[in-house]
Amino acid sequence: MKSVTAPFHLIASAAWLALSIGTLNSATAATQTGDLELVAQLPIRPGNVAPAPNNRLFATVHPLGAPGPAQLIEIIDSTHYQPWPHAAIQRGTATASDEKIDSPLGIVVDSKNRLWITDMGLSLGKTRVWGFDIDSGRELYRIELPQAIAPKGSFVQELAVDDQAGWVYLADIANPGLIAVEIATGKARRFSGHPALQAEPEAKMIIGGKAIEYQGKPASVAVNPLTLSKDRATLFFGAMNGTTWYSLPTKLLREDADDKQVGAAIKRVGPKPVSDGASTDARGRHFFTNLNENGIDVLNTDGSLRPLVRDARLDWPDSVHVSDNGWLYISVNQLYKTTAFTGQQDSGKPPYLVMRVWPGE
Repeated sequence: MKSVTAPFHLIASAAWLALSIGTLNSATAATQTGDLELVAQLPIRPGNVAPAPNNRLFATVHPLGAPGPAQLIEIIDSTHYQPWPHAAIQRGTATASDEKIDSPLGIVVDSKNRLWITDMGLSLGKTRVWGFDIDSGRELYRIELPQAIAPKGSFVQELAVDDQAGWVYLADIANPGLIAVEIATGKARRFSGHPALQAEPEAKMIIGGKAIEYQGKPASVAVNPLTLSKDRATLFFGAMNGTTWYSLPTKLLREDADDKQVGAAIKRVGPKPVSDGASTDARGRHFFTNLNENGIDVLNTDGSLRPLVRDARLDWPDSVHVSDNGWLYISVNQLYKTTAFTGQQDSGKPPYLVMRVWPGE
């Protein structure tokens, strides 16, 4: 499998060039809470990033960026990536087809060594969930969602995987709703119409002092980030343009409770920033990308929301994922500079980044 080299010269110190993802393994004694490190610099715009055991790192390529040679990649080292599991299963710049990955975004690695992606099918016109074995790259699942669950025009971006009960949970920001899919059968249900799924008018997206628009209107994006508790009993979610983080018992979605019962069970967990991504650790801490402040925030178990890190390099931190080595991995992709947001030519400037921050023990 041929790797792709960044087609530009990156100025970096000899010490940095000597590093690889493999050596960026665990925190040293000198690592402090909030320490931020550069992991990779890429010529293509990563969507979401997912760390995996044995220091492997996977990412989707954001579909709102320019068409590229791959939609799903493994990051090999600080400047190299390769299509994963191989180029033949990906659309690349060709016409979309049923047999190829079209426009993935959400990505998760579960405890059974499986990699999952949402495929929004923006070119194909259908939403699918793919599952792969990480060791072999073999396709394990390809679940197509019915039009009644994810109609054409949906934007099913995020996912969380319950690898114990065998369910996938997804968020649709275009037709605001939560979707639950049983892995073994492909059976799916949608929950929508609840105020918790909607954008909050007061949650403005303002970056660098400028109000951000999306498709010609002030950005107002509904339910997007979602995570699961360690025991998989609770689904957490919130709107991108939202300041509230909610919880819902997953049992109600799995057992197909009616929407009234599901809605009544939604509870407020605490505050959140305007965020594109979130991750929940085993201790019950919730980490959010903070789009307005170039940072990552943490909602602690005591209900307090605090900055974890602020850094100008976090220029649209898209996703954040907890890894098995304790670090939080972040994709940084300047998304608000794409044509979908500005209505003009993409003004993003590579390299696009993958970073990681130490959240504390």
